[in-house]
Order: sequence, then C-alpha cells, then structure tokens
Amino acid sequence: MALHSLIHLRRITVRSLAALLSIGALAGCASTEALDTLKKTGVLSGGAAGGAVSGDEITAGLKEALTKGSTAVVSKLGASGGFAGDPKVRIPLPSSLAKARDFAAKVGLDGRFVELENKLNEAAEAATPKAKSLFVDAVKSMSVSDAKGILQGPDNAATQYFEDRTRSDLGNAMSPIVDRSLSEVGAVSYFTNLMSSYNKIPFAPKVETDLTSHVVDKGMDGIFLYIAEEEAAIRANPLKRTSELLQRVFAGQ
Repeated sequence: MALHSLIHLRRITVRSLAALLSIGALAGCASTEALDTLKKTGVLSGGAAGGAVSGDEITAGLKEALTKGSTAVVSKLGASGGFAGDPKVRIPLPSSLAKARDFAAKVGLDGRFVELENKLNEAAEAATPKAKSLFVDAVKSMSVSDAKGILQGPDNAATQYFEDRTRSDLGNAMSPIVDRSLSEVGAVSYFTNLMSSYNKIPFAPKVETDLTSHVVDKGMDGIFLYIAEEEAAIRANPLKRTSELLQRVFAGQ
C-alpha cells in the first residue's frame, strides 16, 4: 500500500539503499550523512528525466506516500464492515457487558448482545473518516527532529510518531461522532431496551459502562494497528512504488 515508503536505517547495503532513501527523505532529507551516502552510491542519479533526484522531490514523494497510506487505512476501516467484518479489529463488547451476556445466555438473551456489538462497530466505522485530516496534518508538520527520531528509533517509530501526535486529538474528534453515531445506528435505544430486559433477570450482575469511550478507544486501536502493519510491510518491501513521483524518486536504484 502507499505507506510503503517509510523505512528504518540498519545498514548501508545494496538492498537497504531504498530504505535509507525513504527515511532520510521523510522530512526533507533530515540526515545529511544519509543523503551523502545515497549520492556516493548513485541512488540519487538518473531519475525519469535523466537528472539527479532533488531533496525536494524525495520529500514530496515520501510525504505523498505517507498521506496516501494513512488515508487508505482510514478508508478501509471507515467503510461498511470495516470493523464489524474484520476479526483483527472488530470491537468487542465492554467487559461488563460481556459478563452480562454470559449471564443473560441462561435465559436466551445473549443474541441481543451480539446485535449490540454489531451496532458498536457500525458507530466506529462512521467516525473513522475523521482521522484522515489529522494524519495528513501530522505528515505536513513532520520536522527534521521528527525524522531523526524515526531514523534512529525502533522498528515502529513511524507508527509511534503518528500515535503520539494524533491519538489525543483523534479521540476528541471521534467522541462526538461516535456518540451521535451510536444514536443513529440505534445502539443507544437498543442498549436501553436490552438493559431493561436484562435487569429483570433475578440476581443479574450490575452493568456499568461508557459505550462512547469504549468505541473510541477500540476504534483508535484498530486504526493504529493497521498503521503499524503498513510500516512493517515497508520494512519487508521498501521498493513499492505508488505514483509517478515515487517512480522517479526510486528510478536510480
């Protein structure tokens, strides 16, 4: 996918030159040493027009890839079934409701809890597109210091960068949307009616939960899980080219 342009610097070999190019260019060729190495090895020579690929082109290409990649994740999870149909990110019931479901199964009410879980996932799908602009802004604001941190950091440094800079704002942005979506998909009324029936069961454990906070937290977990997978994929395949600009950036390999 498009985020396949964000690489770690581990060693300077023929196979790792593409990775070095990507991460060094992530914030405008933040590492002078990395850029000098690329020039010496000839990776920056050539290009679509036969001339050297400039630092500006590298920066633009990689920022384009990061933007497209994060947007692809948001589009995937924000689509119908994006959460509900994906076992890796499907949002489960809050723990208190999961326990209530097990208790309610004794009287045949467990199926209604499954339907409530489906509605929670629908609400997350409706709220996820809000993440797009936040990720785009994070890419645009990436500094030389940020790039060096990613360059010298662990294998999930890029994912950590996105999460550190967007999770709080993303949670704030998603909360009112999830709250509204829970009402629109019928989760709130469904939950109210379900609890009314559940509370009539003798000795039923008390249920205390915040559906909005649960959906927001689990929704963000799913988003960052796929961002991390994108980053892991580029470490395995740094040669992925997703646009004409990126083809020019990598043409000299």
